[in-house]
Amino acid sequence: MKKYLIGLVMIVLALLVGCNSNEQSQSQEQSEKKSLTMLFSFPSKTMDPHQDWMGVRAGVAETLVKIDENLEIQPWLAESWEQKDERSWSFKIREDITFHDGTKVDAEAVKASFERVLETNEAIAASLKIESMKANGQEITFMTKEAYPAFLSELVHTNASIIKADAENIGEKPIATGPFKVKSFTSEAEVKLEKYEAYWDGAAKLDEVTITFNSDGNVRAMALQSGDADIAYHLPPETLKPIESAENLRVESVPSLRVHFLLYNQAKPALQDENVRKALDHLVNRPVAVEEIMSGHATEAFGPFNPDFPFAGEGTVSSYDPKQAEALLKEAGYEKNKNGQLEKDGEVLSLKLATYQGRPELPLIAQYLQGEAKKIGVEIEIVTIENIDSYLWEKQKEWDIVTYSNLTAPRGDGGYFFNVAYLPEGALNPGQIDIPELNKVTAELNQTADKGKRMELQKNAVSILQEKLPHSFIMHPHIVVGVNNRVKDWAPGSEEYYLITNKMDVKK
Repeated sequence: MKKYLIGLVMIVLALLVGCNSNEQSQSQEQSEKKSLTMLFSFPSKTMDPHQDWMGVRAGVAETLVKIDENLEIQPWLAESWEQKDERSWSFKIREDITFHDGTKVDAEAVKASFERVLETNEAIAASLKIESMKANGQEITFMTKEAYPAFLSELVHTNASIIKADAENIGEKPIATGPFKVKSFTSEAEVKLEKYEAYWDGAAKLDEVTITFNSDGNVRAMALQSGDADIAYHLPPETLKPIESAENLRVESVPSLRVHFLLYNQAKPALQDENVRKALDHLVNRPVAVEEIMSGHATEAFGPFNPDFPFAGEGTVSSYDPKQAEALLKEAGYEKNKNGQLEKDGEVLSLKLATYQGRPELPLIAQYLQGEAKKIGVEIEIVTIENIDSYLWEKQKEWDIVTYSNLTAPRGDGGYFFNVAYLPEGALNPGQIDIPELNKVTAELNQTADKGKRMELQKNAVSILQEKLPHSFIMHPHIVVGVNNRVKDWAPGSEEYYLITNKMDVKK
C-alpha cells in the first residue's frame, strides 16, 4: 500500500511538472512573438475590402497597382500593364501570389473580384467605368465604357482590392493577398491580425497586430502615453507636448493629400446664394486656424489641392474680413432686426452646422465659426455626429453646413475629386452641388490623356471653384501620429492607405 501511494504521488508530480513545463513553453513562445497595437480614429463597420478602406490599411488586402511616396503608380499584384488603346487595358498578374487559404491568384480570380465590387459598390463601379473583362491565365484585360485616361490611377483605390470573391463571411474575415490575415473582428471596435506566412513579398516581421478604434483624440493620446498603443493616429495638436517630451515616444507629422473645408448644402435656399457662401468664407481666419487650432501642423488652403501639386491652381487665401461678410449679406438682402440678428423677409438667418470628432480639429473650427458668425448676427447651431457620412446622405434636409475633410488627390491626380465631389451623381457630393461649367470641364478632363492638357484643365476647374465657392477651403492638415520608439521601419504616408506593412517591425 505504501509503495502504491509513493508511486501515485510520483505520477501526480510528473504530471504537474509536465503541465508547468508546457505552460512555460507556451508563455515563452507567446513572449517571443512580435506584436503591435495601433489606435485609429475612424471605426470600420466591416472588413470587406470592397466596402471599407481598412482592408488595405490593415495589410489584409492589396490592389493591382499602388502609389509610392512620390505619388507615382507602381506595380503591386500586377507586375506590368499596357494600355492597348483608348479603352483597353491589359495587366499581367504575378505568378507567385496566393490567397490566404493557399489558392492561386490568377486572372480569373481577379476578374471574379472585380465582378463582385462592381455589383456591390456603386461608387467604385461609377469611378472605374468598366464595360467588360477578359481573363486568360495570368493576364486580365479591361474594356472601359469610354476613353478613360484616369483608369490606371483609379485602380489604386482601396475598394478595388483583390479578394477571393466566393469566400464566406467576407465582412469579418476576407480572404485576400496581404501580409496579414484577419484573426478576429469586432465591428467598430477592434480587428486582430496574424501574419500570413506564405505572403508573396516575404513574410511580415510582426507576428500579430491589433487595431482598435476610438473617435476621441484625447483618449488616443492617453493610450499612447500609457503604453496601451504603439501607434496612435490623428492626435489633437494640444496633446502633443507630453508626447514630444517623452523619451520613449515621438511625433510624426507629414503633409497630407486632404483638405479641411466647409461643405455647403446647396439644396438650402439661403446657401444657394453665392453672396451668403462668400460671406461665411470671409468669417474663416485661416492663419489663426493653422497656428492656434493646428499648432502649425497644417497649410492654409486656397483650393482643394495641396499647393505643392502642379495642378493646384493659382490664387490667394481668402481674407478674414467680417465687414466684407456683412456687406455681402446686405447685398443678399439681409438686414439686422431689433435683436441684432440678420433676417430676410422676416426669416432669421439661422444655420445648422454638423461636425464630428474623428478629426478633433473640426469641432474646434465649427466653434470658431459659430463665434464669428454670432458677432455679425448669424445664428449657427452645432450638432456633433458620430457617423458623419451616413448623416449627410440620410438627413440631407436637416443640415446646412458641415466641417468636412476629404482626400482630394489620393492618386496624384485631381480628376478623382472633381468627379466624386462636384458631379451631381458624385459619391462625395451630399451638398448636391451642380455647376454646369465645372461639369463640362470635368467631362473634358475625363477624356484627356495628355499630361499638360490635364494640368491646364484642372487649374481651370480650380478657378471655377474659387469663383463659385461651393466649398470654403480652410487648410491642408498634416497627418499627426504618435509613435512608440519601439516601432521601427515605419512612417505614416501622405496617401493614408498603407498603414500596416510586412516591413514594419518592433524592437525586442
